[in-house]
Amino acid sequence: MHRHLPFVALLALPYFALAEAEQSEETWQIKGQATYVWQKSGSFPATYSGPNSLDARGETAYTFTTTAYLGIRPWRGGEAYLNIEAGQGDPLSGLTGLGGFTNGEATRVSGTQIKAYRQRLFLRQTWALGEETEYVEADFNQLAGHVAKDRFVLTIGNFSSLDVFDDNKYAKDPRRQFLNWSNMAHAAYDYAADARGFGWGFAAEWYQGDWTLRLGRMTGPKEPNGQSVDFNILNHYGDQIELEHRHAIAGQAGAVRLLAFRNRAVLARYRDASAWLASHPGSDPQAIFDVRNGEVTKYGLGLNVEQAVNDELGVFLRIARADGRTETYAFTEVDSSFATGLELQGNAWRRPGDTLGLAWMRNTISKDRRSYLSDGGISFFIGDGALKYQPESIIEAYYSVLAHRGIWLTANFQHIDRPAYNDDRGPVNVTSLRFHAEF
Repeated sequence: MHRHLPFVALLALPYFALAEAEQSEETWQIKGQATYVWQKSGSFPATYSGPNSLDARGETAYTFTTTAYLGIRPWRGGEAYLNIEAGQGDPLSGLTGLGGFTNGEATRVSGTQIKAYRQRLFLRQTWALGEETEYVEADFNQLAGHVAKDRFVLTIGNFSSLDVFDDNKYAKDPRRQFLNWSNMAHAAYDYAADARGFGWGFAAEWYQGDWTLRLGRMTGPKEPNGQSVDFNILNHYGDQIELEHRHAIAGQAGAVRLLAFRNRAVLARYRDASAWLASHPGSDPQAIFDVRNGEVTKYGLGLNVEQAVNDELGVFLRIARADGRTETYAFTEVDSSFATGLELQGNAWRRPGDTLGLAWMRNTISKDRRSYLSDGGISFFIGDGALKYQPESIIEAYYSVLAHRGIWLTANFQHIDRPAYNDDRGPVNVTSLRFHAEF
């Protein structure tokens, strides 16, 4: 199969979509999506390169995913969901060389041959805590209907922590919004998951007035950033707790979220890895494999803000920090992250279905991690063989066109200074084109 053939095939998908009847209360749903992302990085200056460096010569890459979303309401307050996804792709430099990766879809693919897998399988139960209700619109993994404003929600099964935690109206979905990983979540939020970003566990949410409290525990991988799941959830896990407050400023809606996470797993400490390199000259620079022999606990905190300015313009801010003593468990190689930006709807130029996004991100790593990389160490995603440390800085802009009902075409540009925190490399520009259909 030609690797770009699925892109041609998906163009016809929306025309075979099921017509959505207007319903006040859904008892079942069948939905789908298809997303194709093409990327090109330009050549850039690099004093040297290592095993996990971004290719300085420039390259092209792509990802393709298509997903079926099935949902039913088996009993009052209950919802059950199954997602089946197929994908293929070839990400930039094999998904190495950056802290803030340029394509959030890249975790969903595992080679240039299309493969299908179960993405989610979970049950959600809602208990009313009051009589006042609000209407919830139909969405992926969300049946339309009325729910109590004050409620308790329990989600259990196979899903992603990002389905529940660290939400943001303006920076969340790489299929519709920003592409960079640093804008789909706190880059320093090392949430427990398999290599595709999903796990098994539970999340509980308590909605009371303008406040929501969330907490959950999820499985992680048997080995950091691996696909095999470690089901020993009593000893190896990712915990998170989040407090959200919704508000209005000058009549415009906003929200503030405080997140804390804790991982416990068999992880390498960077100080141990640096000591290994010093005592074993000429050995494999991936010393993290040699010192990954004990259970450790990793902590992190994050602040997430969204605020509407008017009906067309919204702004966002994310700030997070992890302790930085250990290797990455399941997300990306960032120990402290900052992201801010805006989303503007196209009403002002008579294109209400279009969206313009602009963001700036700054990622940093801990002293322990940078010392290991400076000594020539290689970690899972990054490692240039040396390091002249400076923070990684990213500017991202996109323009999304509503081409047809349920079809969006997006142009995206990312300018990355000091890829993988190395002042001896970059800057690099990455241009992307995205096709996204929902049906």
